[in-house]
Amino acid sequence: MNAPFRLGIAGLGTVGTGVVKIVQTHGAALAAKAGRPVEIAAVSARNRSLDRGVDLSAYAWEDDATRLASREDVDCVIEVIGGSNGPAKALAEQALAAGKHVVTANKALIAHHGQELAEAAEAAGAALRFEAGVAGGIPVLKAIGEGLAANQLTRVFGVLNGTCNYILSEMETSEADYADVLAEAQRLGYAEADPSFDVGGIDAAHKLAILAALAFGTRIDFEGVVTEGIERITLADIKTARDMGYAIKLLGLARMHETGLEQRVRPCMVAETTPIGALTGVTNAVVAEGDFVGSCVFTGPGAGEGPTASAIVADVLDAARGIVTPAFGRPAANLKPAPRLQHGEEHSPYYLRFMLADRPGALAAIASALGEKGVSIHRMRQYGQGDPVPVVIETHDAHRDAIDAAVASISNLPVSQAPPVAIRIEEA
Repeated sequence: MNAPFRLGIAGLGTVGTGVVKIVQTHGAALAAKAGRPVEIAAVSARNRSLDRGVDLSAYAWEDDATRLASREDVDCVIEVIGGSNGPAKALAEQALAAGKHVVTANKALIAHHGQELAEAAEAAGAALRFEAGVAGGIPVLKAIGEGLAANQLTRVFGVLNGTCNYILSEMETSEADYADVLAEAQRLGYAEADPSFDVGGIDAAHKLAILAALAFGTRIDFEGVVTEGIERITLADIKTARDMGYAIKLLGLARMHETGLEQRVRPCMVAETTPIGALTGVTNAVVAEGDFVGSCVFTGPGAGEGPTASAIVADVLDAARGIVTPAFGRPAANLKPAPRLQHGEEHSPYYLRFMLADRPGALAAIASALGEKGVSIHRMRQYGQGDPVPVVIETHDAHRDAIDAAVASISNLPVSQAPPVAIRIEEA
């Protein structure tokens, strides 16, 4: 048997503890798969005395996580501290500089610093792996970077945040308002006390930036992700979508156009009969479309101790086997910045909801304003009675800048009694 592959784990929260459990439970199987024992040499966390439900007595302890990078008995550093900067970034940089492999679940770190870390890994001949950072236990990064490498990918999209999917699907199932479902998600532990990172779309945007770079061979560009959360989605929108045959999902989508890379995270309507539309609870799903393979759908648990730790250990096994490949599927020097698709160039049908004064000519005023901006109506429906009254319009294919201009114009009309809502309808 070859020399042991020795791990240093930084962060002993839910995921870090999950890694310890897998190594302790499946040590013999991991050794058989790696061709060498996989062992934990040292760990680090903020609180040494906390009971984590696992026996850590056999491992060296470092109060300063960055010291794992200089330990001679550590071959691979597992970073599950979190955060795009601070100790997580310092540890990754120092570990790679020391020639150690780095495995992380930290999508924020990779979304902000992936290019420079990939360059450092290649210079050191070390692996930088982050499968656990996107879609939890779903091996989607390996599938895209390796399994679909023969294809030119045309579009990558999916539900990348389980918290948002739980909220939206639970609103539909229970017919409860957003605030009530969010509170329940927090009680169940699906949402943080401050949920803005999830419901505001930032978490999904980090993951999408990573997917886009891997899928299209471009430099990672988190700042280029157009991001909108689910805070404005109402129960009325959920019910109307269902009535129209759609489900509302927070969708992350990346697509390469002739004029630039489109990256956006926004609530979208998708047909409820599709794999994305039928997705419920905290499950994630990613769809990758290639020119030779067609459409591939990957679904599974997007977070949690077991799924995330499983993805980390899978990356560890590759490193233990000596498999060192470029972090983004091609040498870092070959990753080129992609021009960003200009705002307004994206186009699709849209769902528009207006709250209109119940007076003669209101619908005509809305139709006229849409027509002036070049937006064509596919179907229109008034829901309920009262004053104001909700009116829903599904447009034909329209450019986003035309939709924005029409919505701005209509919001200033006397008949408009509340800010209009525009939701993209995406073919999924």
